[in-house]
Amino acid sequence: MLKVLLPTLMLFPTIWLTPPKWLWPSSLAHGLIIALISLHWLMHTSETGWSLINPFMATDPLSTPLLILSCWLLPLMILASQNHMAHEPLNRQRTYVTLLTSLQFFLILAFGTTEIFMFYVMFEATLIPTLILITRWGNQAERLNAGTYFLFYTLAGSLPLLVALLLLQNETGTLSLLIVGYSKPLLLMTWSNKIWWAGFLIAFLVKMPLYGVHLWLPKAHVEAPIAGSMVLAAVLLKLGGYGMMRMMMLLEPLSKELAYPFIVLALWGVIMTGSICLRQTDLKSLIAYSSVSHMGLVAAGILIQTPWGFTGALVLMIAHGLASSALFCLANTNYERTHSRTMILARGMQTVLPLMTTWWFISTLANLGLPPLPNLMGELMIITSLFNWSPWTLALTGTGTLITAGYSLYMFLMTQRGPLPAHIISLDPSHTREHLLMTLHIMPLLLLVFKPELMWGWCA
Repeated sequence: MLKVLLPTLMLFPTIWLTPPKWLWPSSLAHGLIIALISLHWLMHTSETGWSLINPFMATDPLSTPLLILSCWLLPLMILASQNHMAHEPLNRQRTYVTLLTSLQFFLILAFGTTEIFMFYVMFEATLIPTLILITRWGNQAERLNAGTYFLFYTLAGSLPLLVALLLLQNETGTLSLLIVGYSKPLLLMTWSNKIWWAGFLIAFLVKMPLYGVHLWLPKAHVEAPIAGSMVLAAVLLKLGGYGMMRMMMLLEPLSKELAYPFIVLALWGVIMTGSICLRQTDLKSLIAYSSVSHMGLVAAGILIQTPWGFTGALVLMIAHGLASSALFCLANTNYERTHSRTMILARGMQTVLPLMTTWWFISTLANLGLPPLPNLMGELMIITSLFNWSPWTLALTGTGTLITAGYSLYMFLMTQRGPLPAHIISLDPSHTREHLLMTLHIMPLLLLVFKPELMWGWCA
Protein backbone atom coordinates (compact mmCIF):
# COMPACT_ATOMS: atom_id res chain seq x y z
CA MET A 1 0.00 0.00 0.00
CA LEU A 2 2.87 2.38 0.82
CA LYS A 3 4.28 1.78 -2.67
CA VAL A 4 1.35 3.81 -3.97
CA LEU A 5 0.65 6.15 -1.03
CA LEU A 6 4.18 7.53 -0.76
CA PRO A 7 4.55 8.41 -4.49
CA THR A 8 1.12 10.08 -4.27
CA LEU A 9 2.34 12.16 -1.30
CA MET A 10 5.57 13.03 -3.13
CA LEU A 11 3.50 14.38 -6.00
CA PHE A 12 2.68 17.45 -3.83
CA PRO A 13 6.28 18.79 -3.66
CA THR A 14 6.74 17.81 -7.33
CA ILE A 15 3.79 20.00 -8.34
CA TRP A 16 4.97 23.02 -6.37
CA LEU A 17 8.72 22.82 -7.14
CA THR A 18 8.64 21.93 -10.84
CA PRO A 19 9.58 24.65 -13.36
CA PRO A 20 6.46 26.13 -15.02
CA LYS A 21 6.83 24.47 -18.42
CA TRP A 22 7.29 21.03 -16.82
CA LEU A 23 4.31 21.25 -14.46
CA TRP A 24 1.82 19.31 -16.61
CA PRO A 25 4.23 16.78 -18.22
CA SER A 26 5.92 15.88 -14.91
CA SER A 27 2.68 15.54 -12.92
CA LEU A 28 1.16 13.48 -15.75
CA ALA A 29 4.21 11.17 -15.94
CA HIS A 30 4.25 10.83 -12.13
CA GLY A 31 0.50 10.03 -12.11
CA LEU A 32 0.91 7.42 -14.84
CA ILE A 33 3.76 5.74 -12.94
CA ILE A 34 1.55 5.57 -9.80
CA ALA A 35 -1.28 4.09 -11.92
CA LEU A 36 1.06 1.43 -13.33
CA ILE A 37 2.45 0.58 -9.87
CA SER A 38 -1.12 0.20 -8.57
CA LEU A 39 -1.70 -2.63 -11.07
CA HIS A 40 0.44 -4.90 -8.85
CA TRP A 41 -2.54 -5.08 -6.46
CA LEU A 42 -4.20 -7.32 -9.06
CA MET A 43 -1.67 -10.05 -8.28
CA HIS A 44 -2.98 -10.31 -4.73
CA THR A 45 -6.71 -10.80 -5.20
CA SER A 46 -6.96 -13.69 -2.76
CA GLU A 47 -10.14 -15.74 -2.61
CA THR A 48 -9.85 -15.93 1.15
CA GLY A 49 -10.33 -12.20 1.67
CA TRP A 50 -7.79 -9.67 2.88
CA SER A 51 -4.24 -9.38 1.59
CA LEU A 52 -1.34 -6.87 1.87
CA ILE A 53 -2.45 -6.32 5.46
CA ASN A 54 -0.88 -3.84 7.88
CA PRO A 55 -2.64 -2.58 11.03
CA PHE A 56 -4.67 0.09 9.21
CA MET A 57 -4.67 -0.67 5.48
CA ALA A 58 -5.44 -3.77 3.43
CA THR A 59 -6.87 -4.77 0.07
CA ASP A 60 -9.43 -7.42 -0.73
CA PRO A 61 -11.19 -8.44 -3.99
CA LEU A 62 -13.87 -5.77 -3.41
CA SER A 63 -11.59 -2.78 -2.84
CA THR A 64 -8.80 -3.67 -5.31
CA PRO A 65 -10.66 -2.77 -8.57
CA LEU A 66 -11.89 0.51 -7.04
CA LEU A 67 -8.39 1.39 -5.76
CA ILE A 68 -6.90 0.82 -9.20
CA LEU A 69 -9.70 2.85 -10.83
CA SER A 70 -8.91 5.76 -8.46
CA CYS A 71 -5.21 5.65 -9.35
CA TRP A 72 -5.91 5.25 -13.07
CA LEU A 73 -8.07 8.35 -13.10
CA LEU A 74 -5.54 10.94 -11.84
CA PRO A 75 -3.37 11.03 -15.01
CA LEU A 76 -6.54 11.07 -17.11
CA MET A 77 -7.88 14.10 -15.20
CA ILE A 78 -4.54 15.89 -15.67
CA LEU A 79 -4.62 15.10 -19.41
CA ALA A 80 -8.20 16.33 -19.79
CA SER A 81 -7.66 19.58 -17.84
CA GLN A 82 -4.48 20.69 -19.58
CA ASN A 83 -6.09 22.73 -22.33
CA HIS A 84 -8.58 24.81 -20.39
CA MET A 85 -6.16 25.45 -17.51
CA ALA A 86 -3.33 26.67 -19.78
CA HIS A 87 -4.45 30.33 -19.62
CA GLU A 88 -4.71 30.45 -15.81
CA PRO A 89 -1.94 31.96 -13.62
CA LEU A 90 0.71 29.42 -12.67
CA ASN A 91 -0.18 29.26 -8.96
CA ARG A 92 -3.78 28.45 -9.80
CA GLN A 93 -2.63 25.66 -12.12
CA ARG A 94 -0.50 24.22 -9.33
CA THR A 95 -3.39 24.49 -6.86
CA TYR A 96 -5.70 22.72 -9.33
CA VAL A 97 -3.35 19.74 -9.79
CA THR A 98 -2.76 19.66 -6.01
CA LEU A 99 -6.51 19.34 -5.44
CA LEU A 100 -6.72 16.44 -7.91
CA THR A 101 -3.81 14.69 -6.19
CA SER A 102 -5.32 15.20 -2.72
CA LEU A 103 -8.53 13.62 -4.03
CA GLN A 104 -6.59 10.55 -5.12
CA PHE A 105 -4.83 10.41 -1.72
CA PHE A 106 -8.14 10.50 0.20
CA LEU A 107 -9.71 7.92 -2.13
CA ILE A 108 -6.83 5.45 -1.69
CA LEU A 109 -7.17 5.82 2.09
CA ALA A 110 -10.96 5.42 1.89
CA PHE A 111 -10.92 2.27 -0.26
CA GLY A 112 -7.86 0.73 1.41
CA THR A 113 -8.67 1.21 5.08
CA THR A 114 -9.72 -1.59 7.43
CA GLU A 115 -11.24 0.76 10.03
CA ILE A 116 -14.83 1.83 9.34
CA PHE A 117 -14.25 5.11 11.16
CA MET A 118 -11.26 6.00 8.99
CA PHE A 119 -13.40 5.16 5.96
CA TYR A 120 -16.01 7.62 7.25
CA VAL A 121 -13.41 10.39 7.74
CA MET A 122 -11.95 9.88 4.24
CA PHE A 123 -15.45 9.62 2.75
CA GLU A 124 -16.08 13.13 4.15
CA ALA A 125 -12.59 14.44 3.28
CA THR A 126 -13.19 13.89 -0.46
CA LEU A 127 -15.91 16.56 -0.17
CA ILE A 128 -13.43 19.39 0.34
CA PRO A 129 -11.29 19.16 -2.85
CA THR A 130 -14.38 18.37 -4.95
CA LEU A 131 -16.23 21.35 -3.50
CA ILE A 132 -13.30 23.70 -4.24
CA LEU A 133 -13.05 22.32 -7.81
CA ILE A 134 -16.75 22.92 -8.44
CA THR A 135 -17.04 26.36 -6.83
CA ARG A 136 -13.74 27.81 -8.07
CA TRP A 137 -13.24 26.28 -11.53
CA GLY A 138 -16.83 25.60 -12.53
CA ASN A 139 -18.05 26.92 -15.87
CA GLN A 140 -21.14 29.01 -15.12
CA ALA A 141 -22.38 31.40 -12.46
CA GLU A 142 -24.58 28.62 -11.02
CA ARG A 143 -21.53 26.87 -9.62
CA LEU A 144 -21.90 28.21 -6.06
CA ASN A 145 -25.47 26.93 -5.98
CA ALA A 146 -24.26 23.54 -7.25
CA GLY A 147 -21.52 23.44 -4.61
CA THR A 148 -24.05 24.21 -1.86
CA TYR A 149 -26.36 21.40 -3.05
CA PHE A 150 -23.43 18.99 -3.20
CA LEU A 151 -22.17 19.87 0.28
CA PHE A 152 -25.47 19.87 2.14
CA TYR A 153 -26.99 16.77 0.55
CA THR A 154 -23.85 14.77 1.34
CA LEU A 155 -23.41 16.19 4.85
CA ALA A 156 -27.06 15.79 5.80
CA GLY A 157 -26.90 12.15 4.68
CA SER A 158 -23.66 11.30 6.43
CA LEU A 159 -24.25 12.77 9.89
CA PRO A 160 -26.70 9.96 10.83
CA LEU A 161 -23.97 7.53 9.67
CA LEU A 162 -21.58 9.01 12.24
CA VAL A 163 -24.11 8.43 15.04
CA ALA A 164 -24.80 4.89 13.78
CA LEU A 165 -21.05 4.12 13.75
CA LEU A 166 -20.63 5.35 17.32
CA LEU A 167 -23.54 3.14 18.41
CA LEU A 168 -21.97 0.15 16.65
CA GLN A 169 -18.63 0.85 18.37
CA ASN A 170 -20.49 0.93 21.69
CA GLU A 171 -22.21 -2.38 20.95
CA THR A 172 -19.36 -4.47 19.51
CA GLY A 173 -16.29 -2.70 20.94
CA THR A 174 -14.58 -2.45 17.53
CA LEU A 175 -15.00 -0.83 14.13
CA SER A 176 -12.34 -2.89 12.35
CA LEU A 177 -13.65 -4.57 9.21
CA LEU A 178 -11.33 -7.50 9.94
CA ILE A 179 -13.04 -8.21 13.27
CA VAL A 180 -16.54 -6.80 13.12
CA GLY A 181 -17.72 -9.50 10.71
CA TYR A 182 -16.89 -12.15 13.32
CA SER A 183 -18.52 -10.42 16.30
CA LYS A 184 -21.77 -11.85 17.64
CA PRO A 185 -24.76 -11.09 15.39
CA LEU A 186 -26.78 -8.08 16.51
CA LEU A 187 -30.38 -9.23 17.01
CA LEU A 188 -32.04 -5.95 16.13
CA MET A 189 -35.79 -5.79 16.04
CA THR A 190 -36.84 -2.63 17.89
CA TRP A 191 -37.89 0.64 16.23
CA SER A 192 -34.72 2.40 17.31
CA ASN A 193 -32.71 -0.33 15.55
CA LYS A 194 -34.63 0.31 12.34
CA ILE A 195 -33.71 3.99 12.52
CA TRP A 196 -30.09 2.90 13.15
CA TRP A 197 -30.27 0.72 10.00
CA ALA A 198 -31.52 3.69 7.95
CA GLY A 199 -28.79 5.91 9.41
CA PHE A 200 -26.19 3.45 8.16
CA LEU A 201 -27.43 3.31 4.59
CA ILE A 202 -28.82 6.78 3.86
CA ALA A 203 -25.35 8.38 3.65
CA PHE A 204 -24.33 5.93 0.93
CA LEU A 205 -27.65 6.11 -0.91
CA VAL A 206 -27.35 9.91 -1.11
CA LYS A 207 -23.80 9.54 -2.43
CA MET A 208 -24.74 6.95 -5.07
CA PRO A 209 -27.26 8.76 -5.57
CA LEU A 210 -30.62 7.05 -5.09
CA TYR A 211 -33.54 8.53 -7.03
CA GLY A 212 -35.22 11.11 -4.79
CA VAL A 213 -31.96 12.36 -3.25
CA HIS A 214 -30.20 12.72 -6.59
CA LEU A 215 -30.80 16.42 -7.27
CA TRP A 216 -27.29 17.47 -6.26
CA LEU A 217 -25.65 15.28 -8.93
CA PRO A 218 -26.83 16.88 -12.22
CA LYS A 219 -26.14 20.34 -10.77
CA ALA A 220 -22.65 19.38 -9.59
CA HIS A 221 -21.81 17.65 -12.88
CA VAL A 222 -23.03 20.45 -15.11
CA GLU A 223 -21.15 23.14 -13.20
CA ALA A 224 -17.94 21.22 -12.44
CA PRO A 225 -14.83 21.55 -14.62
CA ILE A 226 -13.93 18.46 -16.63
CA ALA A 227 -11.73 16.90 -13.92
CA GLY A 228 -14.52 17.41 -11.36
CA SER A 229 -17.05 15.68 -13.61
CA MET A 230 -14.67 12.81 -14.30
CA VAL A 231 -13.85 12.09 -10.67
CA LEU A 232 -17.50 12.48 -9.62
CA ALA A 233 -18.74 10.04 -12.25
CA ALA A 234 -15.89 7.56 -12.08
CA VAL A 235 -15.01 7.31 -8.40
CA LEU A 236 -16.99 9.43 -5.93
CA LEU A 237 -20.33 7.78 -6.78
CA LYS A 238 -18.62 4.42 -6.26
CA LEU A 239 -17.77 5.36 -2.66
CA GLY A 240 -21.49 5.01 -1.95
CA GLY A 241 -21.72 1.54 -3.49
CA TYR A 242 -18.53 0.39 -1.77
CA GLY A 243 -19.76 1.65 1.61
CA MET A 244 -23.10 -0.12 1.15
CA MET A 245 -21.41 -3.42 0.29
CA ARG A 246 -19.21 -3.16 3.38
CA MET A 247 -22.11 -2.27 5.70
CA MET A 248 -24.63 -4.84 4.43
CA MET A 249 -22.65 -7.51 6.30
CA LEU A 250 -23.40 -5.81 9.64
CA LEU A 251 -27.10 -5.07 9.11
CA GLU A 252 -28.13 -8.61 8.33
CA PRO A 253 -31.45 -9.53 9.97
CA LEU A 254 -33.06 -6.13 9.34
CA SER A 255 -32.25 -5.69 5.66
CA LYS A 256 -34.72 -8.30 4.43
CA GLU A 257 -37.79 -6.17 5.15
CA LEU A 258 -36.38 -2.66 5.35
CA ALA A 259 -34.68 -2.74 1.94
CA TYR A 260 -38.00 -2.96 0.02
CA PRO A 261 -38.75 0.78 -0.31
CA PHE A 262 -35.17 1.53 -1.33
CA ILE A 263 -35.16 -1.19 -4.02
CA VAL A 264 -38.45 0.15 -5.37
CA LEU A 265 -37.07 3.71 -5.42
CA ALA A 266 -33.87 2.57 -7.13
CA LEU A 267 -35.72 0.70 -9.90
CA TRP A 268 -38.28 3.46 -10.35
CA GLY A 269 -35.35 5.87 -10.59
CA VAL A 270 -33.86 3.83 -13.47
CA ILE A 271 -36.99 4.55 -15.51
CA MET A 272 -37.56 8.13 -14.34
CA THR A 273 -34.01 9.42 -14.83
CA GLY A 274 -33.84 7.60 -18.19
CA SER A 275 -37.01 9.42 -19.24
CA ILE A 276 -35.51 12.73 -18.06
CA CYS A 277 -32.48 12.00 -20.30
CA LEU A 278 -34.79 11.71 -23.32
CA ARG A 279 -35.77 15.37 -23.06
CA GLN A 280 -32.47 16.96 -22.02
CA THR A 281 -31.00 19.73 -24.15
CA ASP A 282 -27.79 20.04 -22.13
CA LEU A 283 -25.18 17.41 -23.01
CA LYS A 284 -23.48 17.19 -19.60
CA SER A 285 -26.84 17.08 -17.84
CA LEU A 286 -27.89 14.12 -20.01
CA ILE A 287 -24.73 12.16 -19.14
CA ALA A 288 -25.19 13.04 -15.43
CA TYR A 289 -28.78 11.75 -15.35
CA SER A 290 -27.67 8.57 -17.14
CA SER A 291 -25.24 8.05 -14.21
CA VAL A 292 -28.16 8.22 -11.76
CA SER A 293 -29.98 5.61 -13.84
CA HIS A 294 -27.04 3.19 -13.84
CA MET A 295 -26.35 3.71 -10.14
CA GLY A 296 -30.03 2.84 -9.45
CA LEU A 297 -29.35 -0.63 -10.85
CA VAL A 298 -26.21 -0.88 -8.70
CA ALA A 299 -28.15 0.09 -5.55
CA ALA A 300 -30.85 -2.50 -6.28
CA GLY A 301 -28.19 -5.18 -6.92
CA ILE A 302 -26.50 -4.49 -3.58
CA LEU A 303 -29.73 -4.25 -1.55
CA ILE A 304 -31.01 -7.71 -2.52
CA GLN A 305 -27.75 -9.17 -1.15
CA THR A 306 -27.15 -12.13 -3.42
CA PRO A 307 -23.68 -13.11 -4.72
CA TRP A 308 -24.77 -12.33 -8.28
CA GLY A 309 -26.23 -9.00 -7.23
CA PHE A 310 -22.98 -8.00 -5.50
CA THR A 311 -20.80 -9.15 -8.40
CA GLY A 312 -23.00 -7.40 -10.98
CA ALA A 313 -22.96 -4.21 -8.89
CA LEU A 314 -19.15 -4.16 -8.67
CA VAL A 315 -18.67 -4.96 -12.38
CA LEU A 316 -21.17 -2.26 -13.37
CA MET A 317 -19.52 0.28 -11.05
CA ILE A 318 -16.09 -0.23 -12.65
CA ALA A 319 -17.45 -0.32 -16.21
CA HIS A 320 -19.67 2.71 -15.66
CA GLY A 321 -16.74 4.59 -14.12
CA LEU A 322 -14.71 4.25 -17.30
CA ALA A 323 -17.56 4.71 -19.82
CA SER A 324 -19.17 7.69 -18.08
CA SER A 325 -15.82 9.42 -17.57
CA ALA A 326 -15.07 8.92 -21.29
CA LEU A 327 -18.40 10.53 -22.23
CA PHE A 328 -17.67 13.55 -20.01
CA CYS A 329 -14.27 13.93 -21.70
CA LEU A 330 -15.94 13.87 -25.11
CA ALA A 331 -18.55 16.41 -23.99
CA ASN A 332 -15.65 18.60 -22.82
CA THR A 333 -13.84 18.38 -26.18
CA ASN A 334 -17.07 19.60 -27.82
CA TYR A 335 -17.44 22.36 -25.24
CA GLU A 336 -13.86 23.58 -25.72
CA ARG A 337 -14.53 24.03 -29.43
CA THR A 338 -18.10 25.34 -29.53
CA HIS A 339 -18.34 26.93 -26.01
CA SER A 340 -21.84 25.55 -25.66
CA ARG A 341 -23.25 22.43 -24.04
CA THR A 342 -26.60 22.75 -25.83
CA MET A 343 -26.75 19.77 -28.18
CA ILE A 344 -28.74 21.45 -30.94
CA LEU A 345 -26.12 24.21 -31.29
CA ALA A 346 -23.25 21.78 -31.83
CA ARG A 347 -24.52 18.96 -34.01
CA GLY A 348 -23.15 17.41 -37.18
CA MET A 349 -19.66 16.99 -35.71
CA GLN A 350 -19.02 13.86 -37.77
CA THR A 351 -18.31 15.90 -40.90
CA VAL A 352 -15.66 17.99 -39.11
CA LEU A 353 -14.09 15.56 -36.59
CA PRO A 354 -14.70 12.03 -37.92
CA LEU A 355 -12.21 10.30 -35.58
CA MET A 356 -13.85 11.90 -32.54
CA THR A 357 -17.16 10.46 -33.78
CA THR A 358 -15.61 6.99 -33.56
CA TRP A 359 -14.81 7.61 -29.90
CA TRP A 360 -18.34 8.95 -29.33
CA PHE A 361 -19.75 5.81 -30.93
CA ILE A 362 -17.68 3.39 -28.82
CA SER A 363 -18.35 5.30 -25.57
CA THR A 364 -22.09 5.56 -26.24
CA LEU A 365 -22.32 1.84 -26.99
CA ALA A 366 -20.35 1.09 -23.81
CA ASN A 367 -22.72 3.27 -21.80
CA LEU A 368 -25.84 1.50 -23.10
CA GLY A 369 -24.31 -1.94 -22.50
CA LEU A 370 -23.17 -3.45 -25.79
CA PRO A 371 -22.09 -7.10 -25.64
CA PRO A 372 -19.44 -8.19 -24.73
CA LEU A 373 -18.44 -5.08 -22.73
CA PRO A 374 -18.38 -5.27 -18.90
CA ASN A 375 -21.32 -2.82 -18.71
CA LEU A 376 -23.55 -5.54 -20.14
CA MET A 377 -22.04 -8.21 -17.84
CA GLY A 378 -22.87 -6.10 -14.79
CA GLU A 379 -26.37 -5.16 -15.97
CA LEU A 380 -27.25 -8.75 -16.89
CA MET A 381 -26.09 -10.12 -13.55
CA ILE A 382 -28.10 -7.50 -11.63
CA ILE A 383 -31.21 -7.95 -13.80
CA THR A 384 -30.98 -11.76 -13.45
CA SER A 385 -30.59 -11.63 -9.68
CA LEU A 386 -33.46 -9.12 -9.40
CA PHE A 387 -35.66 -11.38 -11.55
CA ASN A 388 -34.79 -14.31 -9.31
CA TRP A 389 -35.76 -12.21 -6.28
CA SER A 390 -39.08 -11.09 -7.81
CA PRO A 391 -40.19 -11.65 -11.44
CA TRP A 392 -42.06 -8.30 -11.39
CA THR A 393 -38.77 -6.40 -11.40
CA LEU A 394 -38.25 -7.47 -15.02
CA ALA A 395 -40.89 -4.95 -16.15
CA LEU A 396 -38.95 -2.10 -14.53
CA THR A 397 -35.43 -3.18 -15.51
CA GLY A 398 -36.54 -4.07 -19.06
CA THR A 399 -38.20 -0.69 -19.56
CA GLY A 400 -35.09 0.99 -18.11
CA THR A 401 -32.85 -0.85 -20.58
CA LEU A 402 -35.03 0.20 -23.54
CA ILE A 403 -35.03 3.84 -22.42
CA THR A 404 -31.22 3.69 -21.99
CA ALA A 405 -30.88 2.57 -25.61
CA GLY A 406 -33.24 5.39 -26.62
CA TYR A 407 -31.42 8.27 -24.95
CA SER A 408 -27.98 6.94 -25.93
CA LEU A 409 -29.07 6.93 -29.57
CA TYR A 410 -30.58 10.39 -29.14
CA MET A 411 -27.34 11.73 -27.66
CA PHE A 412 -25.20 10.27 -30.44
CA LEU A 413 -27.45 11.45 -33.27
CA MET A 414 -27.90 14.93 -31.84
CA THR A 415 -24.19 15.59 -31.38
CA GLN A 416 -22.67 13.77 -34.35
CA ARG A 417 -25.14 13.42 -37.22
CA GLY A 418 -27.07 15.91 -39.29
CA PRO A 419 -25.91 19.12 -40.99
CA LEU A 420 -23.33 21.39 -39.36
CA PRO A 421 -25.03 24.55 -37.99
CA ALA A 422 -24.37 27.71 -40.02
CA HIS A 423 -22.84 29.60 -37.06
CA ILE A 424 -19.92 27.13 -36.76
CA ILE A 425 -17.31 28.56 -39.10
CA SER A 426 -14.00 27.21 -37.77
CA LEU A 427 -13.14 24.46 -35.29
CA ASP A 428 -9.81 23.32 -33.86
CA PRO A 429 -8.78 19.89 -35.10
CA SER A 430 -8.72 17.07 -32.55
CA HIS A 431 -5.41 16.76 -30.69
CA THR A 432 -3.27 13.70 -30.00
CA ARG A 433 -3.78 14.44 -26.29
CA GLU A 434 -7.54 13.90 -26.67
CA HIS A 435 -7.12 10.65 -28.58
CA LEU A 436 -4.68 9.38 -25.94
CA LEU A 437 -7.18 10.33 -23.23
CA MET A 438 -9.96 8.37 -24.95
CA THR A 439 -7.67 5.39 -25.59
CA LEU A 440 -6.80 5.23 -21.89
CA HIS A 441 -10.52 5.17 -21.04
CA ILE A 442 -11.70 2.65 -23.62
CA MET A 443 -8.69 0.30 -23.63
CA PRO A 444 -9.20 -0.92 -20.00
CA LEU A 445 -12.89 -1.50 -20.78
CA LEU A 446 -12.02 -3.67 -23.79
CA LEU A 447 -9.25 -5.51 -21.93
CA LEU A 448 -11.55 -6.32 -18.99
CA VAL A 449 -13.74 -8.27 -21.45
CA PHE A 450 -10.95 -10.86 -21.61
CA LYS A 451 -10.39 -11.13 -17.84
CA PRO A 452 -13.56 -10.05 -16.02
CA GLU A 453 -12.65 -12.02 -12.88
CA LEU A 454 -10.35 -9.11 -11.93
CA MET A 455 -13.46 -7.15 -10.93
CA TRP A 456 -15.82 -9.89 -9.74
CA GLY A 457 -15.17 -9.13 -6.09
CA TRP A 458 -15.73 -11.83 -3.50
CA CYS A 459 -17.67 -14.08 -5.82
CA ALA A 460 -14.87 -14.83 -8.29
